[in-house]
Amino acid sequence: MKSLAERALEVFPGGVSNGEFGLPPENLIPMSRGQGCRLCDADGKEYIDFSMAWGSCLVGHAHPDIVVAVREQALLGSNFAYLNPHALAVAEEITRIAPAAERVRFCSSGTEANIYCQRLAKAYAGKSKLLKFEGAYHGANEAGVTSLFPTKFLDFPEPELTSAGTPGAKDDLLVAPYNDLETTRRIVAQYTSELAAIIMEPLQRCTPPEEGYLEGVRSLCDEFGLLLIFDEVVTGFRLAYGGAQEYYGVIPDLVAYGKALGGGYPIGVVAGRADIMDWVNEDRMGSGEYVWMASTLGGNPVSMAAANATLKVLRRQGTYDRLHALGNYFRDSLGYVLRNRQIQGQVIGDGPLAQIVFSPDPVTDYRSGAKGDKDMGHQVMMGLFERGVFLNPMGTKLYLSIAHDEGVCDDFCGRLDDALADATAR
Repeated sequence: MKSLAERALEVFPGGVSNGEFGLPPENLIPMSRGQGCRLCDADGKEYIDFSMAWGSCLVGHAHPDIVVAVREQALLGSNFAYLNPHALAVAEEITRIAPAAERVRFCSSGTEANIYCQRLAKAYAGKSKLLKFEGAYHGANEAGVTSLFPTKFLDFPEPELTSAGTPGAKDDLLVAPYNDLETTRRIVAQYTSELAAIIMEPLQRCTPPEEGYLEGVRSLCDEFGLLLIFDEVVTGFRLAYGGAQEYYGVIPDLVAYGKALGGGYPIGVVAGRADIMDWVNEDRMGSGEYVWMASTLGGNPVSMAAANATLKVLRRQGTYDRLHALGNYFRDSLGYVLRNRQIQGQVIGDGPLAQIVFSPDPVTDYRSGAKGDKDMGHQVMMGLFERGVFLNPMGTKLYLSIAHDEGVCDDFCGRLDDALADATAR
């Protein structure tokens, strides 16, 4: 009889159903269940989870409030492809808490949300180019995967095609270094006549913005008549209930949401200024001021029921104080392990996010982070995976949830110490 890994390798490229993990065959064991911050695979092995479904399970796996909400709605129907009470309630809450969100439309993923934000910006501005920051991910679209993990380090603003099949990005995308307002201004000034918008992760992966940087980008957009798009697929509802807009106090023109809002269920949100969002109104169809936007699963009542339940959990008193306190504790603990092992490295992140970069130098943008020892990073991540920590060995971003606590963080750090000992002994 074939093993589960052998069966997976026959039907999935690399044996992975949804991409990116890049695990060797011996580690291709399907996960069968999750509870809180723990997973269990088909062989019965338990893992502490520091991926949390790439951050989509901020409230933890199988949170009882989410389970109840989903079960109740599933009995009434899974999708109507139309307005429903859950969708209306989520939209009203988003417009209440997010200053940029005067109008909202739903889709089914953060990738979709980013695509529509980009399309809206280009249509509204009547220009074809976007500017992104090197190393940022904006979903599995051309702009999102271009200059995502560059190695050639081309002169700015030339994009590097880090995924095949994206030739259009050469013509439609400009690239700037994150946290470098001077270079960004120079690019914007040179390409103003072609540039529609700047798209950015306010917290880029785990690299925080330097003081005044986001305010500087906002001012730059205002000065040159550009739209500002915040990709809040990761930061939304994670850094604060109102997301990066609340946390940093900088308001974009368009915003994409996903991940944590769905409580583990598929969701995407496009939100923004009413005068821009109204371009998707179907009464404009046939005019030159209409942008097509429709999503079969967008706003489905099951995902919306999960989102409403998630928002209620996140609104509980002390939730974000707790997430930030736990994130600080975790990052401090990671730093202690590195120092105790006399390993040069940086621990970066904010809120319930952390990343280890094996470099002696501070990390302020993609290129400074790329100086880190990637082989070391991969060895350590694989060592953690083999020691029962579930994460993505292709990256080092670590996600916490409300189900984590200091004891779980300490457990992680003990396993990290063992993995470092093995990696440095080789």
